[in-house]
Amino acid sequence: MKKIYIAALLLLTAGCSKELTENPRGLVGGAAALSSQAGLESALTGAYGSLMVPWTSGFTSVSQIAMTMGGDDLTTHPGSNKEEFREFDRFNVTSLNSRMTPIWLGCYKTIQSTTNIINNYTQVLDGNQTTVQTIVGEASFLRALSYYWLTRLWGEVPIIPSEQYSPELLTLTKSKPAEIYKLIEADLARAEEWVPNKKRDPGRPNKGSVKALLADVYLTEAGWPLKDQSKYALAAAKAKEVIDHKADYSFDLYQDGFLKIFAGGTVEDVFTLFTRGQWSTYNSFYGLSTMPENEGGWSDFFPELKFFNNFPAGSRKDATFSTEFVVSGDTIPWQQTTTKHPYYKKFTIQQAGDKAVYMSNNPVIMIRYAHVLLIYAEAQARSAGTPNADAYTAVNAVRQRAGLPALTANMTGADFAAAVVNERAWEFAGEWNRWFDLVRLDQVAAANAGKDPADLQPAGAISQASYWMPIPGVDALVNPNL
Repeated sequence: MKKIYIAALLLLTAGCSKELTENPRGLVGGAAALSSQAGLESALTGAYGSLMVPWTSGFTSVSQIAMTMGGDDLTTHPGSNKEEFREFDRFNVTSLNSRMTPIWLGCYKTIQSTTNIINNYTQVLDGNQTTVQTIVGEASFLRALSYYWLTRLWGEVPIIPSEQYSPELLTLTKSKPAEIYKLIEADLARAEEWVPNKKRDPGRPNKGSVKALLADVYLTEAGWPLKDQSKYALAAAKAKEVIDHKADYSFDLYQDGFLKIFAGGTVEDVFTLFTRGQWSTYNSFYGLSTMPENEGGWSDFFPELKFFNNFPAGSRKDATFSTEFVVSGDTIPWQQTTTKHPYYKKFTIQQAGDKAVYMSNNPVIMIRYAHVLLIYAEAQARSAGTPNADAYTAVNAVRQRAGLPALTANMTGADFAAAVVNERAWEFAGEWNRWFDLVRLDQVAAANAGKDPADLQPAGAISQASYWMPIPGVDALVNPNL
């Protein structure tokens, strides 16, 4: 099993063979290992786990935040040991930047495990057909999610056709985004059919989760680089299905304190990765990463000043940002920190105890119900040319919770959509959403213009070529076609 797994991933994991050899738990290789329902479950466990290996693969480290610093809501320390973070913020990322590795590796490890399930589930000799289909549906959702992250960050990436090793894997060429999105849509169509309304546990998708991800995919396809504007109507329709059936999926906006959303386990969770707070899986971007040195933190990331200053005042702003800090018993304002910036309160550990830790059991919230509402509002207005009453209701629900007034009535479709994009910036500040919005709308250069002089400045002119990351150097060395 170890040999098959390592060989199949040699293209993508050459630098991590020691860990893969010594820690293969939950990973199942080949059709022979999937002749039972238990084998499918084991492979699926490995797929989820690959998205949550601290510092190595997946989304439990600060990598996805670092990689989306090209947005105007995130920046990093101008000095210290943050050079790799600064590369993303200044648009001069090198192929050896190690902050890319966890996302690249985690997504492809998950793709390997889920492809194993999807290609071989028909070999299962026992088990319940409905349960087997649920497992395959979850695997399809995870594979679609993984390819979605890969193509949004790297653009053209290889599609792995088989879980079995063959020499051809070492010469794979990159696929165009259009081809990758076809696979994503096909996977989500299968998942939508086979995943049930009720989650098997809080860390898994239900049918509403699948629809929400598909709505987000359609919204992205309508923008750069595909620019298929017919997808706006599909995004609106799919998001509306989630809204209309939110009771079936146990989704809603959480109303009992904005900060509590980020502890997980609320009705706002559409899809969330739950960590254990132990060495097997833990969250390392809460806590020290988001604290100033004055409090003993690492200052990995914090908001840009223009973004913070433009953020609408109110309860949501107060919950989103930390603006005062206790140092040796004295309270100092953010202007007196070493970086002279506020920080993200939403990623500060809120539970009782020491917040100055890097290993916590905080979840990684991938999709919130607020995403669904704002996807619908924007996509409906762009597809129809005029926002309808439901679009106003959707965005105003988010604004009301934030303590903001309703949007002005009778807005044009373009103005309404722009207002919703701004609302997404505020609602999901720091949650790696803003970068993807700026890319799909081709607004990266505009958003980075006129930065506060105290923030990091782009290293040069920003073009569409800056939107995609370089293929990690180790993998490009193994396969020159990358």
